Amino acid sequence: MADEKLFDETTRRKLEQLMLVAQRVRAGAMKGERRSNKRGTSIEFADYRNYARGDDLRRLDWNIYGRLDRPFIKLLEDEEDLAVHLILDSSASMDWPQDGEREHNKFLYARRLFAGLAYISMASNDRLAMLATSDTTAAPFGPIRGRGFGLAMLHYVSSLKAGGATDLNAGLRSYALRGGRPGLCFIISDLFSPGGWQQGVNALLSKGHEVGLLHVLSPDEIDPPIGGDLRLVDVETGQTQEVTIDGGMRDLYVRRLEAWRDGIRAECVKRGVHYVGVDTGTAWEKVILFHLRRLGAVK
Repeated sequence: MADEKLFDETTRRKLEQLMLVAQRVRAGAMKGERRSNKRGTSIEFADYRNYARGDDLRRLDWNIYGRLDRPFIKLLEDEEDLAVHLILDSSASMDWPQDGEREHNKFLYARRLFAGLAYISMASNDRLAMLATSDTTAAPFGPIRGRGFGLAMLHYVSSLKAGGATDLNAGLRSYALRGGRPGLCFIISDLFSPGGWQQGVNALLSKGHEVGLLHVLSPDEIDPPIGGDLRLVDVETGQTQEVTIDGGMRDLYVRRLEAWRDGIRAECVKRGVHYVGVDTGTAWEKVILFHLRRLGAVK
């Protein structure tokens, strides 16, 4: 998919006006060039931090570099820095539906959310790291900082492919161990992981991350338009199941799906995790511009 099809210029301009907000992570633990929501910006020196790709070289302290042979960035009092971590489920189940309504495809939809959140982060000069996870996990992108990496980010997201199975618990635990300093962490997934997701999210929380869970399903998964005698095939494992779907079976499916989503929402509330359950029939930008704003994770 071409880079520009992730979102158009109008959407891009809307995203540029937004900022990701951590309510429980201490954003000032490390300082940076983040847009401040305070009136004015202090020019008083506050601290140093390690140089990261994308930093303005005018902020480099050349005297320290000359003495220590290590690059450090000078920080000012009112500047804030937020580490943003974006994790995308790229397993085979995300590539659905494969025919018909292409715009309802979960992986296309999820990549747009992935890129949209990344674009907001770069516009705010946050420290951004991105990972697409499955058993065919692609290389991570970042950490980077600044709008100068916009084209590289779009190319990275556009080039991702869905495939294989996923163990979300294992993937999230691994990221918690090696993902760098705590920050605001969004997970985008259909949560079709047999082992669950709770242990992985707990691992992120225990490392100090503030977590948002964007639970993506397609309309035909929420309300299946099928009936009769069927052979269902698990796209990740290849396992099959013979079923007969009539009106009663469909009603049971819908009730159980709703109970499953309600259970996930309750688990997230208990853990202090931002939860957004969405189907791909909803405009993807609405998730950011409305749902995440309402939760206070975007402003």
